Amino acid sequence: MRRAARAIAVLAAAASVALLAACGRPASSAPEQAASPSPGQVVAAFYGDSYTRGTGASAPEHRWSSIVAAERDWWEFNPSVDGLGFVNHREPGPEGQGATGVDLVDQIVGHEPAPDLVVVTMGLNDNFSMPSRADDIEAAIGVDLERLSRELPEARLVVVEPFWYTDERPDSVEQIIGWVEAAADEVGADYIGGASHWLEGHPEWMAADGIHPNDEGYAELARRMDAELERLGL
Repeated sequence: MRRAARAIAVLAAAASVALLAACGRPASSAPEQAASPSPGQVVAAFYGDSYTRGTGASAPEHRWSSIVAAERDWWEFNPSVDGLGFVNHREPGPEGQGATGVDLVDQIVGHEPAPDLVVVTMGLNDNFSMPSRADDIEAAIGVDLERLSRELPEARLVVVEPFWYTDERPDSVEQIIGWVEAAADEVGADYIGGASHWLEGHPEWMAADGIHPNDEGYAELARRMDAELERLGL
C-alpha cells in the first residue's frame, strides 16, 4: 500500500505538470471532420480528462474517442482537459479548465446542435484528492450526472468506469468507481464497467511519460470501448 501511495504522489505531481502544459490549448474536437455535423449524423460528446483528450498519442486521431467516432461516423465533440476530475481543477479561470475557465458540463449542455450521446469518462484525477475531499467527490459525481441527464433529456448518457494506469491500485480507485456506478444508476444512465483494468499488465501500451497511453494503448482502449458500445446497441 505504501508503494501505491508513493505512486499516487509522483503521478499527482506529473499530472499537475501535464495540466499546466495543456493550459491555453483550445478544446479539441475530432480532427479532419466537418465543421458541423451532416443532417442525421449522431453528435457524440465526450466528457473526460487527459485519457479522453488523447494526451500521449502521436496525433489526435489516434485517441480512443476519435477512433470510435470515426468507425461509427459520429460527429465528435471532445473538449476534454488534462488533469480534470469531478472536483479536481474545476475552479474557473487560468488555474482551472484551461484559459477560458468554462466548465465542460456547460460546454456540453450548451453545444449546438445538442448531443445525441454523451460519454462520461471521469474520476481518475480525483484519486489525487482522496481521502480529504471524499464527500465533495461523491457529491460532485451526482451533480454532474444529474445535470447532464436533466438538461439533455433526449441524449443517451453512457458512464464509463474511471480509467486507471498502474497495476497497483489504492483503495480510492474502488471507492470512486463505486460512487460513479451508483450515480449512473441513479439517473438511469448506461454503465460500462471494467475500464480501470483495460491497460493493466501492459507497460508497452504506455507513453514515455509512464502516465498516459501511447498509440497502441489508445487502440486497445478503443477496441475495448467498441465492444462495450456494441453491447449497448451503439
